[in-house]
Amino acid sequence: MRRGIAASALVASLALTATACGGSDSDSGKSDGPVTITWWDTSNATNEAPTYKALVQQFEAANKDIKVKYVNVPFDQAQNKFDTAAGATGAPDVLRSEVGWTPAFAKKGFFLPLDGTEALADQAEFEPKLIKQAQYEGKTYGVPLVTDTLALVYNKALFKKAGITEAPTTWAELKSAAAKVKDKAGVDGYWGSAKAYYAQPFLYGEGADTVDVAAKKITVDSAAAKKGYATWLSLFSGKGLHKADITADSYAHAQDAFVNGKVAAILQGPWEITNFYKGSAFKDKSNLGIAAVPAGASGKAGAPTGGHNLSVYAGSDKAHQAAALKFVNFMTSAKAQETVALKNSTLPTRSDAYTARVKADPGIAGYQGVLSAAQPRPALPEYSSLWTPLDTELPKIAGGSESLDKGLGNAELAIGKLVPDFSK
Repeated sequence: MRRGIAASALVASLALTATACGGSDSDSGKSDGPVTITWWDTSNATNEAPTYKALVQQFEAANKDIKVKYVNVPFDQAQNKFDTAAGATGAPDVLRSEVGWTPAFAKKGFFLPLDGTEALADQAEFEPKLIKQAQYEGKTYGVPLVTDTLALVYNKALFKKAGITEAPTTWAELKSAAAKVKDKAGVDGYWGSAKAYYAQPFLYGEGADTVDVAAKKITVDSAAAKKGYATWLSLFSGKGLHKADITADSYAHAQDAFVNGKVAAILQGPWEITNFYKGSAFKDKSNLGIAAVPAGASGKAGAPTGGHNLSVYAGSDKAHQAAALKFVNFMTSAKAQETVALKNSTLPTRSDAYTARVKADPGIAGYQGVLSAAQPRPALPEYSSLWTPLDTELPKIAGGSESLDKGLGNAELAIGKLVPDFSK
């Protein structure tokens, strides 16, 4: 899960059809010249893409027989564009795929199984949960490139001013901490989000989810889920708890307030590490506190696992697939992941990439410490789309225009249309 990305330039989106299509427009691989593969990179074009471009150049320098056509595709457009390209005129040879896309594209036959290939030669080095998240029906369709999860990020100085010495470990403790911050520091202690992804930890804390995949049952309106959402809702009202922001710019508002010391804590992912450091509150990087999301009644803390895999298009010819597999192996190597972490402050997916230099960044070290609470998404092609109905209903609930029961009932009906073979 990445940040809410603004609509990208129209010129970039219009250019995709001309620059993609590794399966039909790339070299045939039969000439004496190098094979040219196309890579759609969905990283942030300003903050992250330069690092990947530099790695592409290193790969080409070390592999004279392969050229890489680099295309930066806006993240919020990439899923639909790849779906269209793969189902019609051909797709890029390699896609930087959000983890939630993997089962859907694998089910359609768009991704090449990578088990036993050069791309997964170092499989043992990767976090097992991340490999599992790249699988569908027993086969692996992506190599983890970067990972992420949500954590409770907090301003240590504001907590100290309020006499708080440890990060809250339950939602009740967070409420208490928020009130103390308001009393002692004069700012809100916590600013919650009305987005479904950010409400997911409240479900996991009750041992619940939107669906039970094994039982093929919709559980978004179950007693456990309802309890989780009730806790989520309670964190928008009370001393030191910021009122629900349901505007289109809510993400930016909360982020700006946090990095500039106007609120003490939020739930956020590591994709914002570099932006944390740009704020006035974290000029001293050591002021950034990172802890696991608070636990619910189950006693366990849980947050969704996000991130991106590199996947290979199944429709490319053998020469392009071979080149693509070699490229994926290079881009997900320990050395490449260390480079990406140092330049972009994103989390590696393999243990040997967490070098001393990487862990010197307190943001990366902090998020690495909470990865044990990250919960992989089930291998359900429709799973990520289940948050869409909730993104419609939760703002209404948080804003007071709809009751919790009504909103979750509406979400259950909408989710039923997305997974029609699931019972309620």
